[in-house]
Amino acid sequence: MSTRKKKPVAGAKYRVGIDLGTSNTVVAYAPSGSDEIRVFEIDQLVGAGEVAALPLLPSLRYHFAPGELKSADLQLPWGEMEAPAVLGSFARKLGAQVPGRLVSSAKSWLSHATVDRLAPILPWGATDDVEKISPVIASASYLAHVHAAWNERFPDAPLDAQDVVLTVPASFDEGARALTLEAARMAGLETLRLLEEPQAAFYDWLFHHRATLAAELKDTRLVLIVDVGGGTTDLTLIQVEDADNGDGEPKLTRIGVGNHLMLGGDNMDLALAHLVERRLAPEGERLSAARLSQLVERCRAAKEQLLDANAPASTSITLLGAGSKLIGGARSTELTRDELERIIVEGFFPLVSGGERPARTRGGIVEFGLPYASDPAITRHVAAFLGRHAGRAADAEAAADSNVAASPALPDTLLLNGGVFRAAPLARRIAETLGHWRGQPVHVLANDAPDVAVARGAVAYALARAGHAPKIGGGSARSYFLLLDEDGDATRGVCVLPRGTEEGHAIHLADRTFALRLGSPVRFHLVSSVADTAYRAGEIADVSASAGDFVRLPPIATVVDPRGNIHGNAARPSEIAVQLTTSLTEVGTLEMHCIAIDDPAKRWLLEFQLRREEPKADVGVGQTHPALPKAIELIDRVFGTRSQDVGPKDVKRLRAQLEQALGPRDTWDIALLRELFGALWDRAKKRRRTADHERLWLNLAGYCMRPGFGHPLDEWRVEQLWTLFDQGIQYVNESQIWSEWWTLWRRAAGGLDEAAQLRLLDDMAFVLQPPGTSRYRRAAGAARAGYEDMVRLAASLERVPVERKVEAGEWLLTRLRKPSENLQSWWAVGRIGARQPFYGSAHGVVPPDIASDWLRTILALDWKKVEPAAFAAVQIARMTGDRSRDVPDDVRAAVIERLETMGAAQSWIAMVRETVALDRADEGRVFGETLPAGLKLIG
Repeated sequence: MSTRKKKPVAGAKYRVGIDLGTSNTVVAYAPSGSDEIRVFEIDQLVGAGEVAALPLLPSLRYHFAPGELKSADLQLPWGEMEAPAVLGSFARKLGAQVPGRLVSSAKSWLSHATVDRLAPILPWGATDDVEKISPVIASASYLAHVHAAWNERFPDAPLDAQDVVLTVPASFDEGARALTLEAARMAGLETLRLLEEPQAAFYDWLFHHRATLAAELKDTRLVLIVDVGGGTTDLTLIQVEDADNGDGEPKLTRIGVGNHLMLGGDNMDLALAHLVERRLAPEGERLSAARLSQLVERCRAAKEQLLDANAPASTSITLLGAGSKLIGGARSTELTRDELERIIVEGFFPLVSGGERPARTRGGIVEFGLPYASDPAITRHVAAFLGRHAGRAADAEAAADSNVAASPALPDTLLLNGGVFRAAPLARRIAETLGHWRGQPVHVLANDAPDVAVARGAVAYALARAGHAPKIGGGSARSYFLLLDEDGDATRGVCVLPRGTEEGHAIHLADRTFALRLGSPVRFHLVSSVADTAYRAGEIADVSASAGDFVRLPPIATVVDPRGNIHGNAARPSEIAVQLTTSLTEVGTLEMHCIAIDDPAKRWLLEFQLRREEPKADVGVGQTHPALPKAIELIDRVFGTRSQDVGPKDVKRLRAQLEQALGPRDTWDIALLRELFGALWDRAKKRRRTADHERLWLNLAGYCMRPGFGHPLDEWRVEQLWTLFDQGIQYVNESQIWSEWWTLWRRAAGGLDEAAQLRLLDDMAFVLQPPGTSRYRRAAGAARAGYEDMVRLAASLERVPVERKVEAGEWLLTRLRKPSENLQSWWAVGRIGARQPFYGSAHGVVPPDIASDWLRTILALDWKKVEPAAFAAVQIARMTGDRSRDVPDDVRAAVIERLETMGAAQSWIAMVRETVALDRADEGRVFGETLPAGLKLIG
């Protein structure tokens, strides 16, 4: 979420639209006072030292090797290209020749929440000698290039002083929108508006037909916009109504948008690359991630050539050799236009019935680290979208014709946008499909330039805001809800912004009062829905996944300074009563404020967290357990400040007493666990009364805080818990207390940041390193005990750098070669080498070549005697679909064969053979013990 407001651009000479696309970045503009919209041709390198101004800037960066290019090769009109990268057309040429150095699809990464989008992770899967950048920086670099090119052409009208509109997918959530704004800020564009891309495409059409709009849309009631870009498919539904006075322009209202759908031209290029790979790669071999990326670029070029109106019957695709065989090892194959159209038409636009829905699988498709839609059939996604919005569509139909009953209605008009629709067969297929559902043909609006329509439409939107062009109404495309708690199987939320709320209109929940905690970080969880249900502001609704199409957003957070809430000499309150005010800003992002009831001048902005979140938990806040007061009384009796007659037996009996009051420990849900942790934390100072007190407190606190994330304020809880690390333990000669100490940190590890995890690893390194190794010295303080617990903790530190993970894994393998070592350490090897992290970022896994070496060591064992080694192998060989993480096919095949021979569970075999989700039991195996009841990992 950005706090920046869209300020009036005084003296702006131009209205500018920027389409920051997955494949290409396009800029259009119109001089102030003019209705002529032009495409800005962007200066860029098209060869070494060769500059040309082109309408499309490929959204690509090539990170060249030292000495590969000379300074003279990189000269642009405004100076040398940013080293060590080449952007645009020349980057595309270089990336098609040299694998592993091309940054692509940065826009798709902005909406991918299972990695840290601010971390240097691109090019995905590149070797260590290639400089990496974050998706945000990549996006910022394209905008910065545009900024420099514009200022070179118009030195008297710098871009940051113009009226700029930047487009984003309609499906982008608040986190992705905020990251887009951050990229713009980094490129020097502080003042701009956001516009959804499907609307921009429609604005382009409206502007070109503004003189005859009433006649053009006379028979139109519903317009479906299908925008298939490089990385996403965006769907939007526009209602068309006659003007109130029966004359003039029709009224246009956006009544529905689709959810995020990572499906577009990239997927088509990848499908073609898979086909060509089977022809060019030696039998039984798969290309590396870097070489497949290179092949995808060549298939993209072939696709664009074969989809052109004047396309040849076929084109050649060449895959260069590797290393010294770069030229001599090249292989080629022919791809025909008929073949391409068949793959794309039947694979992505099949003729399906209106009742079909996208296929759901246990695991999604992952390639190059991106989780693409599991069903590539765009027509099925369109059917699902229209099904979700059938109610609003029917209302629109009935509003247009009072004789029409409110029943499911389908769009009568279609607007197609995106470069793929330059291919007539694709445009025909989707029109035929919609006409088949309707029982009569649909009217297809002409879009003569789908590559630049979005940028031109962004300018038309700016003109519409100034009253010079038709405007689309509709307000917020989503309803937003603040999660409250769970009620049985339902998760409740209060509606803080209903769908349709106009920009700048504040929604104040006057009938809802909240208690805001002071003096500590607080987090709020939001969900959104594009469903056409008419929610009211302040309404409490069931927002669980089973109740509708709800999408969880990144949390919003603030730190409330209590000093602003002191009244006279009164003590600082721990909580303050507040109400919420929410609005859709003029930039197009959600903004929320907490406002003190006793003093409305005191208000706090709630901001989205942009960094990668831990795996989302499918839980709400939870209801208070009826026996919680009794449980806290039992905890207070042992750890409270009052002097009570509590002997060693009473301390040891506390856990049993808690289970007697609350039920078995494994039934305590995450909300109850966090309540118990709060009670233990409030009494943490008394944990050192005796050795029994310390052992029990560490055991209970760790159990109640596991897995370190998944519940509101867990980040704050773990930060507080971490303050105990420097204090250490009191009874240093008690081995059981050391065991509980390390177990506490293993259980809470998912909530610790990289720095804290490195502290833990450094503290254990002397003990963990094999005998005879002297790299690490003994940590300060008493001798450390609890080797086996240290091993499990070290394996759980998923945020430490890759090289430290490899080092720890090698230590364990060295020790495990001795029969005397604990065989349970194989669990740790599997956790360290896992292809799919439990909570860490996907870019931080152990490299596949090292993981393969570990697997060969494991395969040499007798798994019937060493059962933990089998599950370790499953974790290391697990199929993700991401070639930069997956081990080679032959290694996975060997693991599958061994699993089948030993009669392993089919779920284990499936995890190695295909991309599937973990079941509940295996989630616990990966974590090392059961997860809290009510916690289901969905991210």
